[in-house]
Amino acid sequence: MKAIMKVAPGVGHVELRDIAEPVPQAGQVKIAVRAAGLCGTDLHILKDEFRSWPPVVLGHEVAGEIAEVGEGVEGWAPGARVTTETYFSFCGTCKYCRAGHTNLCLNRRSIGSAVNGGFTDYVIVPARNLHALPSHVPFDAGALTEPLACVVHAVTTTPSVSPGDVAVIAGPGAIGLLTLQVVKAAGATVVMLGTDRDQHRLALAHDLGADHIVNVQREDPAPLIAALTDEGLGADVVYECSGAGPAAAQLLTLVRRRGRYVQVGLFGKPVAWDLDQLCYKEIVATGSNASIPAAWSKAVALIASGKVRTGALITHRFPVTQWEAAFATFEDGAGVKAILMPVGEGQ
Repeated sequence: MKAIMKVAPGVGHVELRDIAEPVPQAGQVKIAVRAAGLCGTDLHILKDEFRSWPPVVLGHEVAGEIAEVGEGVEGWAPGARVTTETYFSFCGTCKYCRAGHTNLCLNRRSIGSAVNGGFTDYVIVPARNLHALPSHVPFDAGALTEPLACVVHAVTTTPSVSPGDVAVIAGPGAIGLLTLQVVKAAGATVVMLGTDRDQHRLALAHDLGADHIVNVQREDPAPLIAALTDEGLGADVVYECSGAGPAAAQLLTLVRRRGRYVQVGLFGKPVAWDLDQLCYKEIVATGSNASIPAAWSKAVALIASGKVRTGALITHRFPVTQWEAAFATFEDGAGVKAILMPVGEGQ
């Protein structure tokens, strides 16, 4: 079967290769991949900005049907429509695992970076990772449960937003647009910030419920945010979803004293940041790493209810054989979310 693989350490070294069809072991299931989302992390792996363990099949945003179950698996059968959590293994005994923070386990290994992932025909995962995909949710929309779970973790595990808050989100990419929908579901007023290259994404943000959209290259958002907030003090909470240093710097100027700064996007490299503002404003700054199991249940519920529209983010679909075009589209910002499919799917 065809697979998109990181074949060696360093910048580049991503290739399309033929690999053998995998066989599930005890406690595992084999998923026939129907859709896999292309994530910024995949691009970071290509550029050697995110650790991977090559040779490894990329892709961690997966939805499909169970093709086979391993020995001892109960409650799941071939044909079931599923999406899957990404952690193939974690130690289960460290301080973080015992506290329920498996995302922080020092020995965690995930599909798509340390273990073969979903940019191919079949992927093997532990049965404990599965979540049933409702019949009315298409596979491509279901594949985006993973980034939504990451956003749910970022927004809700460390509570950052309350009804009536004014929230500012920088970066109307896939993560920013998912954050917008989760924050709106929490009852906040949302201002979405973007740049000239984000015009189509800002329009989508408006369609998905943003109360205000601002192109920061054309307009200073500070007067608008002052007008929206009590005594013009600034936003209650800001979310950096673009992975751009200037956006982080701007958000520190827009958040009020004793407000909340949440880092969701990845920069891929060190950036300049005025940490004095944390002192001057007594800002609470938090970040998030991937997701935890509890966030997945919430993410599936949000998609099933229609409160979050993941399908609306999908602008491109490619067979895995056209992975280079998919990666180029992502990096160029030509769309919002690209889906990769096994050869033959959707054609």
